[in-house]
Amino acid sequence: MSNPLDSTRLLPEFGREQIELLESLCNALGVSGDEGEVRKIVLDQIKSVAHSVKVDLLGNVLAIREGTGENRLRVMVSAHMDEVGFILSEDEENGLFRFEKVGGIDVRQLPGKAILVGKDHIPGVIGAKPIHLTTREERKYGIPLDALRIDLGPEGSSKAKIGDRGTFASRFAQAGPSIFAKALDNRQGVATLIELFKHAPDNIDLLAAFTVQEEIGARGARVAAYALNPDLAIAVDSTPANDLPAWDGAENTAYNTHLGAGPAIYLADSSTLSDPRLVRHVIASAEAEGIPYQFRQPGGGGTDAGVIHKQRAGIPSLSISMPCRYTHTNSSVARLEDWKNTLALLHAALKRLPASILVEPRQ
Repeated sequence: MSNPLDSTRLLPEFGREQIELLESLCNALGVSGDEGEVRKIVLDQIKSVAHSVKVDLLGNVLAIREGTGENRLRVMVSAHMDEVGFILSEDEENGLFRFEKVGGIDVRQLPGKAILVGKDHIPGVIGAKPIHLTTREERKYGIPLDALRIDLGPEGSSKAKIGDRGTFASRFAQAGPSIFAKALDNRQGVATLIELFKHAPDNIDLLAAFTVQEEIGARGARVAAYALNPDLAIAVDSTPANDLPAWDGAENTAYNTHLGAGPAIYLADSSTLSDPRLVRHVIASAEAEGIPYQFRQPGGGGTDAGVIHKQRAGIPSLSISMPCRYTHTNSSVARLEDWKNTLALLHAALKRLPASILVEPRQ
């Protein structure tokens, strides 16, 4: 019997198997601080090809797949497992609960949304008074969070408890080139890292960090980077695609990424100035392999790279994300080709990575 650690390091054809993996990841409940369902899927997928794997005290999955060449770089690739959602904060009996947001969610789009709560995925709804009873101010500015309740039905108080997490109940779907799901941020990144780990190039040691609590401050990545102590790092994430037409029909000049234009390479965001040596290498790899790419336009936001690059004596870091519309809502939209090309670009960049890349000046 062949050793699975000796299996081919080439990427497989991208198809049904990868889509089904993403579907299971997206449908899992994994709100920040309660990533267990996602973690189980990750462990089941990677344990047979990992030289070492552990779950740290915060819940990060840290896995290493060693290469076979000499002078191998230790490359950390990070993808966060958590999603935005809710936490029950007070039981008002009869299945009605006060709740708080976990991560960045626009309260205006919450009323009436179907949700799932707890490990048993208890169905419920975010209740609010109907429009007939709202004030003019509420119709203009939205109903405030403290006026909303999670309604789990009359038996809900016996099924859920304070501290349980909740998430949107929308399910993964595919329509032609598009995919729809509640947690494409960042289950696309998790699925990408799983596939990359299974088929890691042998010229590097791949240190996979499936991190927790990114949506509330990249907390998991901070300790993961310190523990793994890599030579360099790449954060794989989802980034909002602000690519819809402008309201007046004019050209949208405020976009940051476009769906269908390929993986987005970061030059800068609110927490990181990407290492230019890594930027140049990834661009060169994309052009050599004929992989489409785009630049994520500088501005706000951030990824795990924001905390990774500041650990120990400094870790040269870069972010690569997949564009996604309607992020942090009950249903985001992405393109299959962007996901496929992101995986291809990461694999190409790693297999072409020279051991001397950090010898040259950062500029």
